[in-house]
Amino acid sequence: MAAPSRLCRCLLPLLLAMAVAIAIAIAGPSGTPGTGDCGCSASRAAGDGREAAAWRYSAAGSRRSAGHGPMVAIPGGVFTMGTHEPEIQQDGEGPARRVHIDSFYMDQYEVSNEEFERFVSSTGYITEAEKFGDSFVFEGMLSEAVKADIHQAVAAAPWWLPVKGASWKHPEGPDSSISSRMDHPVLHVSWNDAVAFCTWAGKRLPTEAEWEYSCRGGLENRLFPWGNKLQPKGQHYANIWQGEFPTNNTAEDGYKGTAPVTAFPPNGYGLYNMVGNAWEWTSDWWAVHHSPQEAHNPKGPSSGTDRVKKGGSYMCHKSYCYRYRCAARSQNTPDSSASNLGFRCAADTAPGPH
Repeated sequence: MAAPSRLCRCLLPLLLAMAVAIAIAIAGPSGTPGTGDCGCSASRAAGDGREAAAWRYSAAGSRRSAGHGPMVAIPGGVFTMGTHEPEIQQDGEGPARRVHIDSFYMDQYEVSNEEFERFVSSTGYITEAEKFGDSFVFEGMLSEAVKADIHQAVAAAPWWLPVKGASWKHPEGPDSSISSRMDHPVLHVSWNDAVAFCTWAGKRLPTEAEWEYSCRGGLENRLFPWGNKLQPKGQHYANIWQGEFPTNNTAEDGYKGTAPVTAFPPNGYGLYNMVGNAWEWTSDWWAVHHSPQEAHNPKGPSSGTDRVKKGGSYMCHKSYCYRYRCAARSQNTPDSSASNLGFRCAADTAPGPH
């Protein structure tokens, strides 16, 4: 299930204009199951300077243990990026192409609430969701009291609600807390917020190619980080939706919402939760047309309006949003935030001592 893009302040007029287009997008080009979009693609006007502002958290003086979660050395190599058998055509999953990746380092886990709290305590950083005063939350996670105060939603995806006061500290609105979820992935962080954290920590966001290479864990042409079978020997390997989306999550994998960043078996590179749990930002601008030619350390388009996110989330189900695959991809505007969207960092060189 993809996260919605940032809702602009002219909410109601914009929703009316969007309704038909969104309904078509959710059905997919031919009504294909599993191709649903987030249901809300509105975003703030570009050029407001927030992306540039994110970079002010320089790495100078930030090489401290607080910003350094464990990282894994990813060996350089060549892999097949994308697929010749795309499940969601409009997402630009194909064509399959050979890509060379230099060695680098990848966070072993998604950035947790605990790590993000250290960052905020050290810098005084205020996330975009906090500045804007709201963020998107999946309706199934909200209390009745919070839902009673919400009177706006996108008709094509009524499960995404703009919640006042929702932020990384209050994932389901003002009456919620992360006190029992400090080891869960931080949510409601925009691309700009993620860049600010990674820069402070002396790291960076991974490129889409680096992310997908890491996701595959050394395997070639497999759907998931561990192979082609979703549940090998009946075991759950990722936190996704079980049951009927969006009305009934049976939580057979043990989690209705996010899981700890250390949950589920790691892939071949020792990385956890590369698919499911929370969507993860990458550094690339979004595009759906890719050259089939061999490439070396591609970084995506030089400009764009949306950034690429990978991995899917706890809301993904094959019948609606089959994006918990390594080749799957989606996008959001850089200022978007939601209750299923997080990140992890990468680095060119070995991290400093803890």
